[in-house]
Amino acid sequence: MPTGNNPWIAPADRVVLRQLAARVRDIADRPEMEQLRELWRRHNALKGQRPMILCSPEGAWGELVRPEELRCEGELAKAWERSLRQQIFTAEVLRDDQPIEPHLDLSWDLSRGDLGVEIPYTRGENRGSYHWEPPIKDLERDLGRLRFRQLGVDRQLTQQKLSLAGDVLGDLLPPRIHCQPWWTLGLTWDAVLLVGLEQFMLYMVDQPEQVHRLMAFLRDEAMHRIGWYESEGLLSPTNGANYVGSGGVGYTSELPGDRGVNRRPARLRELWGFAESQETVGVSPTMFAEFILPYQMPLLEQFGLNCYGCCEPLHTRIDHVLKIPRLRRISVSPWADQRIMAQKLGDRHIYSRKPKPTLVCAMFDEDLIRRDIRETLEAARGCPIEFVMKDTHTVQNEPHRLARWVQIAREEVERGA
Repeated sequence: MPTGNNPWIAPADRVVLRQLAARVRDIADRPEMEQLRELWRRHNALKGQRPMILCSPEGAWGELVRPEELRCEGELAKAWERSLRQQIFTAEVLRDDQPIEPHLDLSWDLSRGDLGVEIPYTRGENRGSYHWEPPIKDLERDLGRLRFRQLGVDRQLTQQKLSLAGDVLGDLLPPRIHCQPWWTLGLTWDAVLLVGLEQFMLYMVDQPEQVHRLMAFLRDEAMHRIGWYESEGLLSPTNGANYVGSGGVGYTSELPGDRGVNRRPARLRELWGFAESQETVGVSPTMFAEFILPYQMPLLEQFGLNCYGCCEPLHTRIDHVLKIPRLRRISVSPWADQRIMAQKLGDRHIYSRKPKPTLVCAMFDEDLIRRDIRETLEAARGCPIEFVMKDTHTVQNEPHRLARWVQIAREEVERGA
């Protein structure tokens, strides 16, 4: 039995995991998976053969792979089982363009402290809404309380899990470390957590110099953080099947890095970078160019290829965004003017379209879904397009909805070819 933090897999759980791992390995070795990998390489090089289609269930995963369906008892085994079942569901039910890899990916066991202040949360039930109390009440007075996060890694525990995974599944799915310690370098979510959304926007008018101080601190803290991960050898290549930006697959021949098991740690310049600023949709392009982008830019300059944007409509600030170096993938949210975005992006950037998730989550009207896909295909004709269905926090306990969306998207792409 395990003691303390020592990982352990029960014999019965091993049987379940090995059965699932054998299925995942069979899927990963199919010729169509290598074909998908090559399609993504060409797509990310702006030489794609067709629009790519992804479906990211996100919050709806609990309705697709239900907790009560998991057979493993141990928490670590259950986490691995959930991941394996999700990969099988993706390949056999969703049938989108997500490649399945012949590895079991584990992350470093990391710790990340706070910014020197506590942010109390009050959360609703079942992934509902939440409220927080911004700790910074006076920018000029309280900014001195902030400090860089205290970062740490438990290498011993990570290696124990890696050895255990090799013992249990190594002949089927060789385990490897695959670590992406952050998602966005957008900075503005941290700013909003610290001072509040309305106050952050008001401060841009009332106390602009203090906002610059806050953003400079957040930039410097983020630069320190990503530099620490790099210097500690904790970064993994992102030129494989990994999720990049706010949607997309990282396969590319333009970034170095072995995709096998014994990979050397990656450098920042060898990775995809990403930033967004969803929280500032209410500010003008001029204020975005003054208070936000200049602080994101030094961070994005560290990366080999970059993605920008998530749910925010970028058409009003796209001229500023296009100044980002080595920018390859740009989000076109449900609220963006698609024709303006297509005109600005042309064939020089990936047109990463996020279709309306309400058409899948709140209702399921196939005619509206088709119309949504067609509008993009018509507006962005000539652009390297990818469709990324995401922010699907429920499918109303009807798992077939997502697979059907993928099927409809394929039909419309083929019709528009």
